[in-house]
Amino acid sequence: MGSAWDAAPCPALAVDRTGAVRRANEAARRLLPRAEPGTPLCHAAPGWLAAAHHAITDGTGTGALTPAAHGRVADRHIEAHPTPGDDGGIVWWLVDDTERRHAEEALRLEQRRTAFMAETSEALLTSLNLERCSEVTAQLATRHLADAAVVVAPAAGRRLPLTSCGPDGRITRAFVRADADQVPGLGEALRGFPPVPSRWIDPASAPAWLIPPGLDGEVASLVITPLPGHGVPAGALVLLRRAGRGAFTDAEEETARLFAARAGVAISAARLYAEQAGTTATLMRELLPPRLQHTHGVELAGGYRAARAGERVGGDFYDVYQAPSAGGESLVVLGDVCGKGLEAAVLTGKVRNALQTLAPLSVGHQRILGLLNDALLDSRHTRFVTLVLASVLREAGRVRLRLTSAGHPPPLIVRTDGRVHEADTQGSLIGVLPEVQSTTTVTHLAPGETALLFTDGITEARGGPLGDELFGDERLRDALAQCAGMPAEAVVERVQMLASQWIGEGGHDDMAVVAITAPRHAHLSAVDGRTPGRYTA
Repeated sequence: MGSAWDAAPCPALAVDRTGAVRRANEAARRLLPRAEPGTPLCHAAPGWLAAAHHAITDGTGTGALTPAAHGRVADRHIEAHPTPGDDGGIVWWLVDDTERRHAEEALRLEQRRTAFMAETSEALLTSLNLERCSEVTAQLATRHLADAAVVVAPAAGRRLPLTSCGPDGRITRAFVRADADQVPGLGEALRGFPPVPSRWIDPASAPAWLIPPGLDGEVASLVITPLPGHGVPAGALVLLRRAGRGAFTDAEEETARLFAARAGVAISAARLYAEQAGTTATLMRELLPPRLQHTHGVELAGGYRAARAGERVGGDFYDVYQAPSAGGESLVVLGDVCGKGLEAAVLTGKVRNALQTLAPLSVGHQRILGLLNDALLDSRHTRFVTLVLASVLREAGRVRLRLTSAGHPPPLIVRTDGRVHEADTQGSLIGVLPEVQSTTTVTHLAPGETALLFTDGITEARGGPLGDELFGDERLRDALAQCAGMPAEAVVERVQMLASQWIGEGGHDDMAVVAITAPRHAHLSAVDGRTPGRYTA
């Protein structure tokens, strides 16, 4: 047995019924140097093994053998399996399962980390709101990594934006006037480039503004981790722990860096989206049709509906360029850029800017159209534009209109008796031929009469019972005849309502309409000269 005993694949230790070591193979003696024959097991082996042996033999001989015992020997984890010996004692087979346990622990850690990262991605990628992303980052970090967390955003002027989550999970937001470079590691983390590692700092040196509510005087560990973003630093993540929880392990610090990388990408994307949304909103304000109202005693109203759902701008537009005084002509412009969507809207913005420059010059309709035509021909745009210009002047209780169409449907005039006729003006497209050919007509509106400027999106709207019939000129004329004597806003609302009902759920082009109405009553200013007055007979 001697050679077989020593050749056993694992340490083997024979212990008699009294608890003394009878025999130990070479592997057992290397593991337990004091395991000499006759030595009590409690002296030769750790207490956990002696206790397991005693539990088996106490009062019952070999008794019913228990499952394997587990414990540590030095830095190794051992699994001890008992088998009955020949003399009534027990042979302990000592299996080193340290590596297996390390692998299992690493697997459990990776599973927890994977679940944490999945939760992080799901929570952060569901929102492009910058404040929400910062709050979720602080909450997740507090729940999984620390007792409290602070997200420090890049400085806004001289102030640092902070989003903090305390041990109770409550979020607080604040702006503090502070120099990030005065906190070790924070300035580098906020700058982000070149990449910087996490930075441990002494909690006692941390400024009060960096400690979330509920942790005053209790912080034992504090680490600052950069939040990398899309080409720009997204901020820094500060993790804080109380003394009872212990310092961050290497594995926890690695998890914190992985979390910070994902959070930084989400926060950076949200910040980029916020910046782009702000830019878009600013540009959109310049592209949206203006709100029309009374100008120098003339009623004006406008309506616009983009071709595509969810879009606010397109190829149709209208503008009003008011005369500096009541004695001058105001210019009303309604146009249609070939195409739809954002590309058409870009050209629309350029045309409107050009008209805004030309309108105050009082150079006349023909000159305005010619200059605009030259500008479009010189540009790289291949799209054309149709326009109708209306110069408006209130005189002697009536409204005088000078109307010029350039490739655009002529305005319709509705009289007080319901008669509707087309303005006698026509012209060529703008941006196609070297010269614009157009005619201008002059007409007058008596009180209660309206001139309607519209784009072909109204007359060419398809719908009706079968969904494929044009709204057409006649339906528009009939609708307008019913608007005799109505205010400008009511005229616009009725035309838009009837066109929308005709279309139903079907598709359509951009639609724009402007009503110019001579009011039934004279307009008086309020006595203070500032607040709106009222109409009197």
